[in-house]
This record gives sequence, C-alpha cells and structure tokens, in this order.
Amino acid sequence: MSLQLKNISLVLDGKQFIAPFSLDIAEGEVLTLMGRSGSGKSSLLSYIAGDLPSPFSGEGDVVLNGKTLNNTPPRNRNIGRLFQDDLLFPHMTVGENLLFSLPRGARVEREAMMQAVLTRAELEGFSDRAPHTLSGGQRSRVSLMRSLLAKPEAMLLDEPFNKLDRDLRSTIRDYTFSHLKTCNVPTLLVTHDISDVPVGGRIFEITKSGEVKHV
Repeated sequence: MSLQLKNISLVLDGKQFIAPFSLDIAEGEVLTLMGRSGSGKSSLLSYIAGDLPSPFSGEGDVVLNGKTLNNTPPRNRNIGRLFQDDLLFPHMTVGENLLFSLPRGARVEREAMMQAVLTRAELEGFSDRAPHTLSGGQRSRVSLMRSLLAKPEAMLLDEPFNKLDRDLRSTIRDYTFSHLKTCNVPTLLVTHDISDVPVGGRIFEITKSGEVKHV
C-alpha cells in the first residue's frame, strides 16, 4: 500500500497558501508534516480525505494504491482519520462504537472481532462501558481501534495526541505507530510537537511562504 500526493496545492479566496508539492508515503511509514498554526496542515488533510470546505480549494492528485481519488466521495476513499478529540459516539457503548466500523455480517463473527480488538488494546471487558467512563488514554485507544477496524488503506493523524498528558502521550503515540506499522498503513501525521515524530521518521514542514520542504 502507498499514498501519493502529486502536485498538491491549496488556495484560499484566490490566494495560494500551500505551493505545489509531491510526496510518496510507503506502506507502514508515518511521515510527519509540521508548520505554524494556520499554515494549512489540517486543510491539507481535509483535501486528501475529500472534505475540504469552501472557501478553500485545491489542485493535484491524491493517489492511493495506484488509484486516483480526486473524484471519489470521502466515504469511499478508505482513508482513516484521527483527531485531537476521539469523537466517540456518546450514546453508544464502547463495543457499539467499535461495531459501527465493521461491515454488516454475522453477529457472532462481528462480536468476536470486536472482542479481539479490545483484548489487543488491553481493554478486555470494556465492551459495555460508556465512553464518558473511560480515561483519556482508554478513549484514544478505542478511537484508534475503531479506525483500524474499518481497515483503512491510509491514515491521517491530525494532532491526535495533543490533549494527552506527557506520560500517556508517549504510551498512546507508540501504541498507535506500532499498530499502523503492523497493518502496513501509510500514514500522514500533522503535529506541532517534534516529540510526536516517530524515531527515524521523515519530517516535512510548511514554511511561511507556503512551500513544503524536507527538514
């Protein structure tokens, strides 16, 4: 699996704020994009995901596993996304949140898959818990596993560790990167914190002039 960004640029009200650039993200790689607040990092993720709102606009090709996605609706792109907020459904239990990402099928099989990921996330026995009863780290793990259950072919991480305390941040960050690597998912991480960058990972920065440069 690979995620390719070809000659991507972003425009706001007729003014270009990210100059054309290209990147190739290999399977299992977590590539980091940094930049000052307002530089367009989250807008770029929205363009890749296919939900860039007006008045923003963009050009260039998003290519996933050899398929150009520009005209593909967001729901059909098979690109997962994690935000600062876990965005779990508050009216659903932990188990129901996870089952929501699974395709329709036999109830027993879906239940078994849900329980298996809870065990993998060290949350065995949490299926009937309400999201608000979980700690921040536990909620982050549920959100991550929900994204992975959908079997994304690529993942976008929009500062998902930003609201965690230092110790928990390190644990959840390592946990996330490990699972994405194991699943061979090409990943683009947006962050303002250099400590979030995986060891040995490539780093690019959006400069003040809107260029995307290797750091």
